Amino acid sequence: MKKIVTFMLAATAIAGSALAQTSPPFAPVTTDVMAATPHSAYVQDARGVIARDPFGLCWRTGYWTPADAVPGCDLPLCVAPAKLENGKCVEPPAPPPPPAEVAPAPAPAPVAAAPVPTSEKVSYAADAFFDFDKAVLKKEGKAQLDELTSKLQGLNLEVIIAVGHTDSIGTDAYNQKLSIRRAEAVKNYLKSKGIEASRIYTEGKGEKQPVADNKTAAGRAKNRRVEIEVVGTRK
Repeated sequence: MKKIVTFMLAATAIAGSALAQTSPPFAPVTTDVMAATPHSAYVQDARGVIARDPFGLCWRTGYWTPADAVPGCDLPLCVAPAKLENGKCVEPPAPPPPPAEVAPAPAPAPVAAAPVPTSEKVSYAADAFFDFDKAVLKKEGKAQLDELTSKLQGLNLEVIIAVGHTDSIGTDAYNQKLSIRRAEAVKNYLKSKGIEASRIYTEGKGEKQPVADNKTAAGRAKNRRVEIEVVGTRK
């Protein structure tokens, strides 16, 4: 019986000695903030959590090297979106600024419409302009031409065409010359009112273009006429 008790005491003493050799000199403080890998170079507890000393520093094993450093111990813990690169937390590059708004091109200025040429033709009774068989303007004829020139104000004048006409009394040759003399009388008066001579054209038609029947006095009166056409554009 004594031999059995002695053997058990000896076994207990050997086991206690072996435990003392494998245990660290003092119990480390552990934390579950950072778990190491199964083959970590840090001291871990039974849960695989790296042990820390009373100052919060991670316990390293004897074969630890800087290459074994892990975030939370010997490397910083990076907060997203920062990433760990070469032992430092690196923020991702800032997104490019939005493209600057391009101001819209100014609207083209409205193009002014080109002035439209106007043409106005007036027919005057030759009897109101001239005495019978004459080519000298009467007072009444000058008054009507004065009214016409007043209407030219504000007009970019291009041309004035004065055409003389007669009735059928007399020879064709005589009536032709008379119609031209009366047209020239109108031109000379308009020149005296400041209209350029180069803007005034004259023509005589004699009795060739009647507008009424020459067999009646009323018809012949209508045929004795001076037609004036004004062409230009309004300013």
